[in-house]
Amino acid sequence: MIQPAERLSLVSEYYFSRKLKEVARLNAEGHDIISLAIGSPDMPPSEKTVEKLCEVARQADAHGYQPTMGTPELREAMADFYKRWYGVDLDPATEIQPLIGSKEGILHVTLAFVNPGDEVLVPNPGYPTYTSLSRLLGAKVVNYDLSADNDWQPDFDALEKMDLSRVKLMWTNYPNMPTGANAQRQTYERLVQFAREKGIVVVNDNPYSFILNEEPLSLLQVPGAKECCIEFNSMSKSHNMPGWRVGLCATNATFISWILKVKSNIDSGTFRGLQLAAAEAYRNTPEWHRQANITTYASRRRYAEQIMQALGCAYDPKQVGMFLWGRIPDSYANAEKLTERVLHEARVFITPGFIFGSNGERYIRISLCAKEEKLEAALRRIERMK
Repeated sequence: MIQPAERLSLVSEYYFSRKLKEVARLNAEGHDIISLAIGSPDMPPSEKTVEKLCEVARQADAHGYQPTMGTPELREAMADFYKRWYGVDLDPATEIQPLIGSKEGILHVTLAFVNPGDEVLVPNPGYPTYTSLSRLLGAKVVNYDLSADNDWQPDFDALEKMDLSRVKLMWTNYPNMPTGANAQRQTYERLVQFAREKGIVVVNDNPYSFILNEEPLSLLQVPGAKECCIEFNSMSKSHNMPGWRVGLCATNATFISWILKVKSNIDSGTFRGLQLAAAEAYRNTPEWHRQANITTYASRRRYAEQIMQALGCAYDPKQVGMFLWGRIPDSYANAEKLTERVLHEARVFITPGFIFGSNGERYIRISLCAKEEKLEAALRRIERMK
């Protein structure tokens, strides 16, 4: 009998893939579930972005294969974006690699740096893909704890006590998902120092720095960071383009060449119209970003806070990003007990924190990617729960 590859036993179906099937079934039965679980922006990209896509799509010669390293126009726009918003100088020809989203970047960076049996440091709680892709590729996942007591920042004293002799990569994610903890300059400085001293490559996943955040930061702002660190950025959240699958990887030229060697053997460049439209989006004005990423989400956030209060959950009002992370009441055995009750009694789908690691077991996450009327309707349903 044919059997799957052994690596499949190391992972399970992604929680949202599995749970959305149940939500679809409930909707088919007429239950009208309001989803506040997924971080998929529900607003469109800027008008100029869409216009550029349509303009290029009408050109007869725009539909051929594109370079895996990305068009010069896109790489230059990415470099300009980093200069304008973060004050970071990047050589568009050698220090930037466009990605089909950050998730693809996790795969390519792991393949480029990690041998089977090597170890990777993964935050707990953290984005589940850091763990699942590492395991699929034969790496050993070593968790490092994040806690509310330390503002969800790495505990460097604890890291220093660990055996790091086989660690190749350290994954970080600030502003943090799922906790909403903001990036801190002192954390970034310690990460660069840590990477240098331990011979570890720190990879910072940075897609949330514009969401409800007045001062976007980049790990690459720290002097010397490019020598030992990599940063991902994504247009999914900050530019309302999750389905477009455009992200970037920024680091030194040598690291980029290794990543490109992997990527060029796996995929090809994306459609030219998409790349040129993305380059146009990188030129969005500060006013566009403020309206899309601060004003709109701030208004929605008020409803999410009321939902947390209605559920008896505690949350940190200093959170940034497009989610709200809250600690559940002691009366619930775990977060899933609460989220399942909310799903089946209030018909509202929210995310239990256990999917992000054991340190998220007593937390829930609410997405802000829903119109205010949906958030208000969800609040009223939850308030009616007995």
